[in-house]
Amino acid sequence: MTEVVILSEAAAYRVKEMMTHNGEEGSALRVSVNGGGCSGLSYGMGFEKEKQQEDIELHQHGIDIVVSTEDASILNGTTIDYKESLMGGGFTIENPNAIASCGCGTSFRTAKKEGTPESC
Repeated sequence: MTEVVILSEAAAYRVKEMMTHNGEEGSALRVSVNGGGCSGLSYGMGFEKEKQQEDIELHQHGIDIVVSTEDASILNGTTIDYKESLMGGGFTIENPNAIASCGCGTSFRTAKKEGTPESC
């Protein structure tokens, strides 16, 4: 079975740095899907101290990751990486379930869920 979310080593390293910088040691990384964006759905990532009963829990590269069961089918097989360039760095998200996305790369839709598209 494919992991719901796959966190690269580079992304895990950056998440750990952010946890330390923000005093979030011991928190889990919540990966979520929200309505909105040009294509209808957008990704969310944040730190959370308490897991919910319906969460799927993962552990990769020393990071606890939580995903709601509702978001799991949309995110199944999604890879999160962190890349540096001359213009700075940022997280990249590759979702095999996305059939369309906008230019910014954070808004998408799937064949089964369109979300709530907003004007760009």
